Amino acid sequence: MNSSDRKVAVVTGGARGIGRAVCERLAATGLQVVVDYPSEDDDGGATVAAIEAAGGSAVAIRADVSRKDEVDALFASVLERFGRVDVLVNNAGICPFSEFLEIDEELWDRVHAVNLKGAFLCSQAAARAMLARGEGGRIVSVSSISALVGGPLQVHYTPTKAGVRSLMQSLAIVLGPHGITCNSVLPGTIATDINAAFFEDAETLRRYEQGIPTGRLGSPADVAGAVAYLVSDEAAYVNGADILVDGGAFVTL
Repeated sequence: MNSSDRKVAVVTGGARGIGRAVCERLAATGLQVVVDYPSEDDDGGATVAAIEAAGGSAVAIRADVSRKDEVDALFASVLERFGRVDVLVNNAGICPFSEFLEIDEELWDRVHAVNLKGAFLCSQAAARAMLARGEGGRIVSVSSISALVGGPLQVHYTPTKAGVRSLMQSLAIVLGPHGITCNSVLPGTIATDINAAFFEDAETLRRYEQGIPTGRLGSPADVAGAVAYLVSDEAAYVNGADILVDGGAFVTL
């Protein structure tokens, strides 16, 4: 199959954690993957190398999703290279824990710019490309269980994840008639390199695992599996939905 005939997926924040797992999973299904990364510190090279070693196709492109000029440049580059965008996974996000009374305007604005504004900008750019091609598409956003519950150190973060979920619901109405489905996944507690040090304490790990019916923390691969389903042909009639990937933690709250 020529590269121009193969579907293309853009995954934001694809250099590490959940984003990397999503990139690898989508590449394994035959998609050409564009690994977006925000800075030279996480350049996406390891993700691309892992995909290519497994026989897949991937390229890394730097773009800060909170900046419209960089998002526009990202999608212009993708279209120039591949001529199409079939899948967008809005995964880029930040969650710097902070006490409510210590959150300043700068931190609030940055979290909202990356998490919510970024998902909006990328969804808009991807939708324009999909609509121009006229063959439909898939947009999946990584929200969070925090869209449904509060967090004492996440007062600036939880509204963005609720917003991302709501964004997908609204876009499902707008884009559904054009064959573009829009859904979200809501991860619970996922073990990644970011929180590895936190869970090195055996008692802390035990306490978290006891609150999850499946008895374990989630893995990035668990989230990637849900994303892979939503972008697949089997999910063609799933639109405006959200999938909790939390081992059952939410239903115990």
